[in-house]
This record gives sequence, C-alpha cells and structure tokens, in this order.
Amino acid sequence: MNPDLLEQFGNLGANGLPYPIPIHPALVHLTIGLFIAAIAFDLVAALFPLEKPVFKWLEIPATRSGLFDVGWYNLVGAAVITFFTVAAGFFEILLAVPLADVKSAWGLQALTTMVWHGVGGVAILALIVAMTVWRGFQRFRWRKDRARQVQWSYLLAGLGIFVLMFLQGTLGAHLGGEFGIHVTADQLLHLGEDPNRVLPKM
Repeated sequence: MNPDLLEQFGNLGANGLPYPIPIHPALVHLTIGLFIAAIAFDLVAALFPLEKPVFKWLEIPATRSGLFDVGWYNLVGAAVITFFTVAAGFFEILLAVPLADVKSAWGLQALTTMVWHGVGGVAILALIVAMTVWRGFQRFRWRKDRARQVQWSYLLAGLGIFVLMFLQGTLGAHLGGEFGIHVTADQLLHLGEDPNRVLPKM
C-alpha cells in the first residue's frame, strides 16, 4: 500500500478503503448492464421485422424506433458511467494489499493481474466511447432516414466487446476472490488468510 495515501486517509475500513463498501465493483456492474442492454436492444430492433409477429402475439406494444432509442440511451449511459468506473478502479487499486505468494487460476501474480486489469479497463472505456461515437453517427447522420438504424458490423463489434468484458471481469474476480483485494475480514477467513496479517490496522 502507498504509505502517503495511508497517511492521507488515516483509518481505513475493513476492506482497506476510506469508505465501507468498494465503489468500483458496483460501477462495473452498471457499466456491463448498460452496455449489454444497449447492444441487446439494438439487436432486437435490427431483427424487428422477424420478431414483429411475436410482439403482436404477446401484445407487447413495441416499435422499432423505440427499441433503437433504448439502445442509444443505454449506450450513452454506459459511456458516461465507465469514466467513473475506471477512475474508482484506479483509486481503489492504489490502496490494494494483495495476498502474498498467491497465483491466480490463470497463473498470474497479483501485480500482473492488477496491471492487466487496469490496462483492460482503459481499453474497454476507449472501446465504449468509440462505439458511442459510431452509434451517434449512425443515429444522427448515416442512417437517420433508414428503418434499421445500426450497421451489422456495429452489432458484431458490440458482441466482440462482450468477450473482452468477460475476460476483464474474470481478472477482477481474481483480484477479489484469489488475492483478497478490498474484501472484508470474514471473506479473508473464507480464503484461509489471517485478516490481522493482511488488513491495515484501524
């Protein structure tokens, strides 16, 4: 842990942070949920002519333009919240005290995992912002007068980002589950570690 940060924040909580619950994991799930919803609604809207009889049979008053609207606003939300997700992740990793002499299921040490998780977070942020710009050009310029508002290549790129999010999420799960980063004393006991050895004194 950075001693200057420890001195600045004084007593840290049970998870080694100056607040009770880590912020980054909550924001991560918001990023993931918004992005998946954005691509899912755009995909449903793109396939709307095939699905229209199903919506009618289920008596769901869906419109293609409405589905595209939901996709667009979810993507904008994902782009905005991901800046905060990455910022919280970098702040919390500066206060991290990983378990020593442990390797992840992927054979990585804690520092290597943290570096890859940080690089991956910045990369996914850049990709989500790029997807939002791409989607904006489709919505307001390139395809604004077409029934299908998104290109198939855009949807495929979104599905590809799902895979990167899975890999990135697995690295994050390793940090908490295998290296004990920002978890409570009870969780450390579950990992077989002594909380007094790992967590900072309060």
